[in-house]
Amino acid sequence: MSALPRILGLWLALSGAALAAGGEHADPAKEAAMRALAARDAPKEVSAQDFVAKEPAKTGYCANIADAAADARFAWQKEQLAAMERQVEERIRLLEEKRAEYEAWLKRRNEFLAKADESVVAVYAKMRPDAAALQLANMPDEAAAALLTKLNARTASAILSEMEAARAANLARAMSESGRKDAAAPAPKKNQRS
Repeated sequence: MSALPRILGLWLALSGAALAAGGEHADPAKEAAMRALAARDAPKEVSAQDFVAKEPAKTGYCANIADAAADARFAWQKEQLAAMERQVEERIRLLEEKRAEYEAWLKRRNEFLAKADESVVAVYAKMRPDAAALQLANMPDEAAAALLTKLNARTASAILSEMEAARAANLARAMSESGRKDAAAPAPKKNQRS
């Protein structure tokens, strides 16, 4: 920027001298020389190439930090992957808890159904409903519900109708909570006549 005042001063001095010496008719060669000097000494716009030529140490900045930037990007990606891995591990843990809960429920259900031995079920299936109701009234709820679950629906309903209402309701609740053995199997199809 300091060259601009010097050039302007030189130009004014030469143009003033030219006017004083020759008046209106100035020498075209002198004017062309003045324009060439002014163009040569005029400040130029700084380009990237000028910057590289003048400041080679600064141009290498990006190249110098490329490894550090790649390391930082790698560290960030590693941190993101670790966070995702923690989330996946947490979800796996929750799924394992649910699986264990389901297995415990299935084990309880199987134990419940196993309490009613098939031979005992056959005996109760052949009894009169009022006699079976008296027998089941004296059994623990779980065992009585397991027996009723293994009986066919008609026999079980006849026995429950002979029981005291509160006891029958407790047994029906226990049966519905454990799920019926036949509920998982598809219902048999009845023959339909056209």
